Amino acid sequence: MTDRSSSPEVRNPVLSLPATARLLALPPETRAIVAAVMRDLSVDARQRAQESWRRNKGPMAVYWKAVGAYAGHLYRAVRP
Repeated sequence: MTDRSSSPEVRNPVLSLPATARLLALPPETRAIVAAVMRDLSVDARQRAQESWRRNKGPMAVYWKAVGAYAGHLYRAVRP
């Protein structure tokens, strides 16, 4: 197995999006609010994924898992 790159853009693919640069240009107070919303969204989406999986709703579980992953990446990208 090969080692995974430690480049930030590989670890967090959201960093390579043009919209992320706009988020990073926001004032720290605003970024803190956006980060908190993304964190809450990530936690909620991951809980919904677990519940969907438990109820044998595979497609919805995958959807919520993806939402949680992207929200988590955005949280880590914009937190001040």
